[in-house]
Amino acid sequence: MSKKVVKKEATPAPAEEPKKEEKKEEVKPQKVEKPKAVKKKKKEKGIHALYKVENDKATRLRPTCERCGPGYFMANHHDRYTCGHCGFTRYKQSEK
Repeated sequence: MSKKVVKKEATPAPAEEPKKEEKKEEVKPQKVEKPKAVKKKKKEKGIHALYKVENDKATRLRPTCERCGPGYFMANHHDRYTCGHCGFTRYKQSEK
């Protein structure tokens, strides 16, 4: 079985009549420059966010990681504590 390939001849595009050029003046709106917004610096959470000082004693606000030991604070989420170093997660007890 052989298929015959039929080649189509390229037909020239129909000749378009030249149109009269219309001169339209396009008015572009001028760009309005907006003043740049001043970005406020965020307060950095430092070591003072991890401790609470009462009567010359510092108490820790967050627990330390059970695997990593003291020095590694756990992140405080709404339902759990998570260690950023090893990934250990301790869930908070829900109050009913």
